[in-house]
Formats: sequence, structure tokens, C-alpha cells
Amino acid sequence: MHIHILGICGTFMGGLALIARAAGHTVTGCDAGVYPPMSTQLEEQGISLTEGFGADQVNLKPDLFIVGNVVTRGNPLMEAILDLGLPYTSGPQWLGENILQGQHVLAVAGTHGKTTTSSMLAWILEQSGLAPNFLIGGIAPGLKVSARFNPAQKLFVIEADEYDTAFFDKRSKFVHYRPRTAILNNLEYDHADIFPTLEAIEIQFHHLLRTVPAGGQIIRPVNAPALDRVIARGCWTPVVSFGDTGHWQYRDHGHATHFTVVQDGTPVGDVTWNLTGEHNKLNALAALAAAHHVGVDTAKAVQALSSFGGVKRRMEVRGAVDNITVYDDFAHHPTAIATTLAGLRRQVGQARILAVIEPRSNTMKLGTMAAQLPDALQDADLIFCFGETQGKHALGWDPAQVLAPLGAKAQAHHDLNALVQAIVTAAATGDHILIMSNGSFGGIHQKVLAALGHTHA
Repeated sequence: MHIHILGICGTFMGGLALIARAAGHTVTGCDAGVYPPMSTQLEEQGISLTEGFGADQVNLKPDLFIVGNVVTRGNPLMEAILDLGLPYTSGPQWLGENILQGQHVLAVAGTHGKTTTSSMLAWILEQSGLAPNFLIGGIAPGLKVSARFNPAQKLFVIEADEYDTAFFDKRSKFVHYRPRTAILNNLEYDHADIFPTLEAIEIQFHHLLRTVPAGGQIIRPVNAPALDRVIARGCWTPVVSFGDTGHWQYRDHGHATHFTVVQDGTPVGDVTWNLTGEHNKLNALAALAAAHHVGVDTAKAVQALSSFGGVKRRMEVRGAVDNITVYDDFAHHPTAIATTLAGLRRQVGQARILAVIEPRSNTMKLGTMAAQLPDALQDADLIFCFGETQGKHALGWDPAQVLAPLGAKAQAHHDLNALVQAIVTAAATGDHILIMSNGSFGGIHQKVLAALGHTHA
């Protein structure tokens, strides 16, 4: 079958393209701004890419068009598909019907930590010799790719996003996956461009629970009121908990990168790794519980976690100049910003942290959670906020006004070069510069490192 994918350079759709190719299909695709690294990864797999969404792509005459949720009505190619009555479906629906059928799906859902927890789980299964299939929204260095599929293998780890499926299917993506093992990592309000309230998201999570069989397992944290409400709506599957009073716990030993895993009151092994923050320890417990559900020996799973190297763009060290370290992190929700900063603070002690944020997600651009930013940034010594004033990434609120409660330690910028100069001027030997955005942020990481090289050489 020849499949043509609209929006192929997105993380999910690009991974889906790799999976379709591995399943034996001929795959082509298009996107606005075909860009690496995804374009490179796709072309290396023999997948032909077209720039833009020109209506003439219907002349490729694929058997099926798979439509990403970046595509809206008015898109020239989509309008041609509709006018000609050509066959189309969404990425999640195609994946659920053509790939996930017959697989034991381990789905990782939640507002935060999906990519990291999915990567941890896939790594544990990989190190246990189970060679899982997976589709993850990031690349863990040990796994080397974001998606993999071998029909002979029957475990499939998937990052289960609650964002909507397509312009013609407003259900969350994850309702198409029908997992047997479902991690509900956490649940807060997000995606203000899609969901009017937290309750609207809870309804989607309830729909997910309706698809998990009685012979499966739901894995959830303790102390999560929104998930309490989701489960109270109806649950037909055994629930395993993790956290303070859960079936799976961790014992902290006062060291940022070392802890003991406890299963049902019994210590089962120690994890020593280079990740920081309580959130990553909780992510680890969720991954361990899911691996246990598919029969992985817990001691081996704990050992595998100690060799887990993290995920790109999750506290990734991008470089250091004169003992000034520059980090890249995907954090963009106030809770994720707070937990990321807290983890770094615990690691570096009293050293200065310079937090650089770009509120780029649709939720943050709308200003829905802007008021939470001052509290989320308390662990930083200096804060630099960047916001565009024009274009599709323009903020609908004033960063200087929102960050005013932080006083002189916060500043707002609208020009990227001026922002880089301000960061470099403020930076001193021993500082930690934490750059947080869910976008490319104009290549700021290399710009800062280069500028530091000139001023701190």
C-alpha cells in the first residue's frame, strides 16, 4: 500500500511514517518547512518528502492519505482530497487499526513526563531482551530512534497524548490505542486551545479507561485529585499506585541521583543515574510498575534504569564555557518548569541558576497559566523571559507585567539577540543556565555558548 502522510515532520507523524515503512508500506509525505532531524531520518529510510501542501500531490495517487493534526480546513491538499472524495484517515486511527491490533500496548499518558517515562519503559524492556516496538515523542540516546516496529515482537510502548486526533476527529489521540497497560502519570490543566476546562480533559481520560480490559492494569500516582475523579467516573481494570503510600515507592538517601526502589514495602534495588528531580523518580516508579506487569524481573528492571541516559531536550547539557553550564529542557507548563528547576537546584546547591523561558505552547501563548509563572520560577536566581510580539508565536500577554512580582531578578525580552547579550552579561563562572522551551527557541543554546566563548575565553 502507498501511504501519503500530511504533516510528516512532526514527531508523532514522522515516527508513524517509520513504523509504516517497517510494516512494508510505501511511504511518502509532505510538510510546511521540511526540516531536520526528522527529514534526515525519514529520507535515510527511503521516504520521499515534498515541501508544502500543494493540491497537485493528489497526482501521486496513494492508496490512502494519513492526516496529521497540524492540517486544518483550507489546507490546499486537504481541500483537494475532500473535493475528489479520496480516502483519508488520521494518524492515531491508522496506527490503532493497522499496527497496534494484536500488540500488547503499554501506553504512557499524563500532562507531564510522557516522553521520559515512555523512554524509560522502552529502555527497561530493551535491556531485558524483549526488543519492544515503540513510538515516543523524543529520542533517548540508548534507543537511538524515536520509533521502531517489528511485527514479530508483541510489546508496543507508546507515548499517549491527550491532544486532539485531527480536524475531523476531536477525540484525544490515545482513545485509538486501546492499551492493556496504561500509565496515567499525572493530570493537570493544559492545551487551553483545545480544552476549555480540566474537566474536559478528565472526560477524555475516562474514555481512555473505558478501553483498558479487565485483564490489564492501570498505573497511577497517589495524591492526584484529577485522576481520582477520572477513576471515580468508572474503572473496570485493576489499579496499581506509585508514590508516597503506593505499591511502588522510592526511598531517598539525600543524594540527587541515588534512591532505593520499594515494591509493596520491600526494597528491591538501588538506582544510581544522572537524572535529577523527584519527578524523574516518580517517572521511574511508573515505568518499573509497567515493566513488572509484562513480566520483567524487578531487580533487572532497576539495574536497567541505572544505565538509562535520559532523553534529548530533558535537562540535556548542551555545553559549558568557563564552568558555566548550559542546559536545554522541554519544560513549558508551570508545573514542569517548577519541578525541573527544583531538580537542578538540588543538584547544584547554592550555585546560581539563570532560568531562560520561552512561553511558546498554545496554552502559554494564550496566557491561561501566565499567573503561575512567578511561583514556578522561585528556585531561579535570575529569570529571562522571551516573547515575540508578532507572528504565530506572539504572546497574548505582557511578560514584564506577569513577572513583576519577582522584582529585579526577572527581565523580559522581545529581541533574541538582545536576550542572548543580557544572559551572557549576567553569567559568571559556576553558573547554570537552564533554557526551557518546547520549540527550537531560535537556536539560542548555541548562540549563548558562542557568546560565552567570546566573553569568557
